[in-house]
Amino acid sequence: MDLDLALVRAFAATAGTLHFGRAAEELNTSQQALSKRIARLEELLGVRLFERRGGIRLSEAGERFLPAACEALAAGERAVAAVTGAGPVVRIDTWGHLYAPMRTVAEAVAALGAVRCQPGPGRDWPSVAQALLRGDTDLGFGRVHPLPDGQDAGLTQRLVRLEPVDAVVGPSHPLAGADALRPADLQGSVLWCPAELDRLDFMRRFADEFRITRRHDGPNLGLDHLAQHLRTDPEGFTVFPADAPLPDHMGLRCVPLVEPTPLYAWSLAWRESSRHPLLDTLLRGFTEAGRTRRWLEYEPRRDWLPDTDHPKLAVS
Repeated sequence: MDLDLALVRAFAATAGTLHFGRAAEELNTSQQALSKRIARLEELLGVRLFERRGGIRLSEAGERFLPAACEALAAGERAVAAVTGAGPVVRIDTWGHLYAPMRTVAEAVAALGAVRCQPGPGRDWPSVAQALLRGDTDLGFGRVHPLPDGQDAGLTQRLVRLEPVDAVVGPSHPLAGADALRPADLQGSVLWCPAELDRLDFMRRFADEFRITRRHDGPNLGLDHLAQHLRTDPEGFTVFPADAPLPDHMGLRCVPLVEPTPLYAWSLAWRESSRHPLLDTLLRGFTEAGRTRRWLEYEPRRDWLPDTDHPKLAVS
């Protein structure tokens, strides 16, 4: 069968956002047109690529299809560039999609104006690390943490942003009216996690550090699904990067965390043995954007980072 890249692009955008509306906006199309493209692709492949019960998530077939779909889109971009002379495209796989990683990448690219990027959705840091080592992508962007058994051997990383984290609670939470909270104030609340906790290194370390023992995790069913739980649970909260977008129709309250302020570390990662020709240019864009927006401010007496993030400060 012949794959229509427009259908594959619709799938990849939806897999990256796990939200039909946001994927449609990203592709500058209607949600109805996007849904029809995905339905057509599923019909051609003879499988369901998404589970649509109580939200949206990739099916097992969708998980298997995603890496090859991203590779096909990147190959299409390279083919067009080879003919048009448009120059190389850098493939960037992102993860931590509920925290909107592409907003940071977009600001860095905007500081340059000359880099052509092909973003791709990664499931998590371990899967993106494997894609980098296989050569299936050029760069990874998200929160990097040590992987067991040397799974990240051969990869290099650069810390590019430290983002303050807020507590997010529903309108009926007893702390919803606070102007600021200490992490210790949340010990009696239930930490709602947007995915399985063993996949959320930052959230797990945060909960352990501040002795938050009541935790609820599960499959990643999207931001609206998480927000709905927070809105209806008077004891629930989650932590969320301060500048990341939240649904504005749920009545959620974002409360700054202080004494200390947790920081979420965003990093670029790549395979040193196959550096992309645009890597240094892109790193310069992150440096310029970070200097203007003060992305790397860190004061040990004021802020908190997991121990595993401290070594990155020395090489940033």
